[in-house]
Amino acid sequence: MEYFLEADYYQICKHGFQSCGDSFYSIKTEDGIICVLADGLGSGIKASVLATLTTTMAAGFINSKMDIKRAAEIILETLPVCSYRHIGYSTFTIIDAKYDGYLRIIEHDNPPYVLLRDGKKVEVEKQEIPIKSFRKSHLYYSEINLQPEDRIIYFSDGITQSGLGLPHLPLGWQEKGVEDYLESLLKGNNLISAGEISKRLVFKAREYDGNKAADDTTCAALYFRSPRRTLLITGPPYKKEHDPILAMIAQDFKGRKIICGGTTAAILSRELNVPIKVNLKEIRKGGEVPPTADMEGFDLVTEGTITLSRALRALEQDTPLEEMPDNAVKRLVSILLNSDIIEFVVGTKINEAHQDPALPKDLEIRRNLMKQFSRILEKNYLKQTKILFV
Repeated sequence: MEYFLEADYYQICKHGFQSCGDSFYSIKTEDGIICVLADGLGSGIKASVLATLTTTMAAGFINSKMDIKRAAEIILETLPVCSYRHIGYSTFTIIDAKYDGYLRIIEHDNPPYVLLRDGKKVEVEKQEIPIKSFRKSHLYYSEINLQPEDRIIYFSDGITQSGLGLPHLPLGWQEKGVEDYLESLLKGNNLISAGEISKRLVFKAREYDGNKAADDTTCAALYFRSPRRTLLITGPPYKKEHDPILAMIAQDFKGRKIICGGTTAAILSRELNVPIKVNLKEIRKGGEVPPTADMEGFDLVTEGTITLSRALRALEQDTPLEEMPDNAVKRLVSILLNSDIIEFVVGTKINEAHQDPALPKDLEIRRNLMKQFSRILEKNYLKQTKILFV
């Protein structure tokens, strides 16, 4: 059985600051994902620089096959120490996760991570490692073999210290309060994504701070589960006799299905004998994005180039879904972000309306767009993508 590691995070700055003193960084490796969450001392630009230095150093070390314990020690030896408080300038949580579910985690002064299994917190045995330097500090190291549907939730102290001083939270939300809230979230929706659970936790912490974050606040999550697959079909095949092949690919696919392009939708409608119904309400609303259509067996049917171009721009700019108008672009981006493995089937018949004869063949708009989609989804969102040209 193939499983997938979904990694995501959400953060907000301390109220009144433009730069976040927390940093999250993740990269894909040949056999897994490396995720690092760091909290720089203080707030603002200085904290942001130190936290970012920590996350990029850690990810680089682990990716170069350095032992995770040695990597943590080098980071602590490299970063300066606060002369007044005599503590390091950045705390961190480093996760080296493999696609088979094997994890190594090392923590330094961040709140302890939470392992959720069957909707409940599971205790993990951790090895305490004293730091071989003048710093009176320590590392915690742990290894886990994840089971399907397990989640690892980790966060900065802006989460656990939120609400500090409230009558019912005199010492802040604290670890136990966070754990109870996480369990309640899963009880209401055991399929909640890594991104959504991170966002909910950050929003709840901000709520305890009177909707003005008292500190930089970041939550990240790792979710080990069966992959969510999506098929996106755009463009007619190079040869008309390949239309039935396109229909067969769509019919046999197990997962969510998207059609981008009116000609493509017409081909599939004809081959599968499924009618297309344009959403006239969206036309009446107006707007710059063409309306969607409904086709039985497909989750989304949109126009082609305009919708794809704007969706790509939203992904490149990391535009929050909640800030996007409810149209075809938002729905397309939402499906892609909630997918793990995305397969693009791209027709190679040239559309004269979109083709500049002066451009090299490889720069044909549709194919170039899909290559950019693949690149941005893999690099920025850790998705797995495949492209099939027909």
